Amino acid sequence: MVIVTGGTGYIGSHTVVELINAGKSVVILDDLSNSRIEVIDAIEEITGTRPLFHRVDLADAEALKNVFDKIGEKAEAVVHFAAKKAVGESVEKPLLYYRNNLFGLVNLLEEMQRFSIEKLVFSSSCTVYGQPSVIPVTEETPRQKAESPYGNTKSIAEDIISDCCKVSPLKAISLRYFNPIGAHASAKIGELPVGTPTNLVPYVTQTAAGVRQELTVHGDDYPTEDGTCIRDYIHVVDLAKAHLKALERLDKEVSVGGNHEFFNVGTGKGSSVMEVIETFKAATGVNIPYKIGERRPGDVTEIYADTSFAEKELCWKAELNLKDALGSSWNWEKNYRNIKA
Repeated sequence: MVIVTGGTGYIGSHTVVELINAGKSVVILDDLSNSRIEVIDAIEEITGTRPLFHRVDLADAEALKNVFDKIGEKAEAVVHFAAKKAVGESVEKPLLYYRNNLFGLVNLLEEMQRFSIEKLVFSSSCTVYGQPSVIPVTEETPRQKAESPYGNTKSIAEDIISDCCKVSPLKAISLRYFNPIGAHASAKIGELPVGTPTNLVPYVTQTAAGVRQELTVHGDDYPTEDGTCIRDYIHVVDLAKAHLKALERLDKEVSVGGNHEFFNVGTGKGSSVMEVIETFKAATGVNIPYKIGERRPGDVTEIYADTSFAEKELCWKAELNLKDALGSSWNWEKNYRNIKA
């Protein structure tokens, strides 16, 4: 059995689908603070299997202990997504992010240790690289001082996991995500943040659907070709499949980086905000009204991945492109909003 924390969230739900389709038994732990319980129904509709679910806040040590008393003996691995993840909010509320993201991880590792669960796949982030001096970034690129408390929680979390791996049988893989977008081909699960979106693509699709009046592009004076930030946008289904590959690697006990390995999970291509807007139009035929706003605190100018290490060692590579991802995001949005066009 695989425990998936944050399994009703955006990336978590897509990964749960891939795990179930691969024959894994899954139990989800989530506090539903940024997701909906109906996602469980959607996962069942897609896979034909309903995963077990426990509503729990990982930062609540006693509540988490009670859940592990029920499921810990059967678990063989953990995929850990559960965390707050909005860069801007983390700048405004740093203590909220440190408490939630780090206390939750420590409590989880203590429960894993209590039940001798020795395999962990951790949801890390390219934010650990900060604003890199050289791109694309490889796994050997030095981590920079984080641009936001959110990014700092990912760096600290990686260090916590590494320290545990040094003194226990724990074996871990941290997947450093770039920018996940897109939705499952069924259009039954996708990115649906609570409240106003902080990520670009759900804001784009909600604007296209008429939920938002217009998109704000946060700055057009960056030193890039069109003045907008550049990111590596990866389809969430490709990203979900990388977690399967990581679990397979942990099962085989193969490692070239000790008991804690790191892999970039991206496409290897950078796309600007304006390129995303234009590609969305090309994929869907829908124009997005937008305005230029101020730069957003915590944003880096440009980052994209060198994925050669993951391709070699995980035998994983992104297969879907930006247009595929944006088209699937719009299909999900239309299905959720009952838009017939």
